[in-house]
Amino acid sequence: MEILRLATAGSVDDGKSTLIGRLLYDSKTLFEDQLEAAELASIRMGEENINLALITDGLRAEREQGITIDVAYRYFATQNRKFIIADTPGHIQYTRNMVTGASTADLALVLVDVRNGVLEQSKRHAFLSSMLGVPHLTLCVNKMDLVDYDKEAFEAVKAEFREFATRLNIADLTVIPISALHGDNVVNRSETMNWYEGPSLLHHLDELHIASDRNLVDARFPVQYVLRPRSDKHHDYRGYGGQIASGVFKVGDEVMILPSGFTTTISEIRSPENDIELENHIDNEGKDEGAESANIKGGKVEEAFSPMSVTISLADDLDVSRGDMICRPNNQPNIVQDIDAMICWMDSDSNFSLGKTYAFKHTTKWVRAKAIDLNYRLDVNTLHRQEDVTALKLNDIGRIQLRATAPIFVDEYQRNRATGSFILVDESNNRTVAAGMIRK
Repeated sequence: MEILRLATAGSVDDGKSTLIGRLLYDSKTLFEDQLEAAELASIRMGEENINLALITDGLRAEREQGITIDVAYRYFATQNRKFIIADTPGHIQYTRNMVTGASTADLALVLVDVRNGVLEQSKRHAFLSSMLGVPHLTLCVNKMDLVDYDKEAFEAVKAEFREFATRLNIADLTVIPISALHGDNVVNRSETMNWYEGPSLLHHLDELHIASDRNLVDARFPVQYVLRPRSDKHHDYRGYGGQIASGVFKVGDEVMILPSGFTTTISEIRSPENDIELENHIDNEGKDEGAESANIKGGKVEEAFSPMSVTISLADDLDVSRGDMICRPNNQPNIVQDIDAMICWMDSDSNFSLGKTYAFKHTTKWVRAKAIDLNYRLDVNTLHRQEDVTALKLNDIGRIQLRATAPIFVDEYQRNRATGSFILVDESNNRTVAAGMIRK
């Protein structure tokens, strides 16, 4: 069953958590204990009816303040597809959390209060969704019940947001008037807004075409594990496990191994469900590649595509290890050591500063990278570039230059999110301090 990942965004008190609670409640996908916990919490807070926001706001501080702090993930399904919802915070100091939630999303769902219109935080989250390459954006104009479901009020907010969106890289924009509190146009069409001719939110999510969003052109397979069974039956087996980042691989395809540049063909592809069970699963980074044992069970497939996790066997016995990239000879990623990127700084205890060296993780490969330049910090409210800066602080977004200690195999982020993204880790405390997107 197809999976749709969506991230909610918007300003504080626009009703993101209430909307998700309404989706889960009206689609009857809540467990009884979840519903009972929300009902009891609502009673303790002195509310007459169940507060649907409490279904997603699980932290005590969130419930006490009535805000979302952490990214809350919720799951539900319809007959057509499964959904993974990331409820991201609205406060400016939690911008990093929004970046985390939207980095893998297929759709960004931005809420605005119809009474307030498009606020700075709404623009900020729309811009971040655009920068992160989220293919689809849905604007939900919420709290329509507080303006008597007025069409003119909705059209004014819609026009304001569309004007701002023309400055962004948004390929698909849908605008829906809703009332999360009362359920209008959330799961079912609203009877009080008969002037609106579009679908309800759930119907839109259910029917949204996302298959073509995947990059099926650039074949990229970062090697995560080298699988060598120790049994006598399969003593000569050698497979390379991992998740296909993009593209399609077929048995018989000619492929190239990076960084060596040797070419060979694919002799076999095995699917994950009934293929290889790892025994004593360990991360073999820095260890003998044959340290893992596996039981070969079958599960052969003729082709595999993103985002499948598979094991690929090659016709020739080449030197392939973790962090290497399998691609096509006539369609290779860029092999670089100098990296031009946009990053979001995520650490509250340190700043991005020139001259420091970080651990750099890209797909399955770890290298070290030194900060050699800070071009500018981006004001996500005005989209203005501030070039007279020497550091990036918590939640800042900026363009930087890094120099890696070894070649990495990258694509531009806007073309390939999987091979165009990376994280920076502070080697002194092992904390993830930044998430980055590689430019051209």
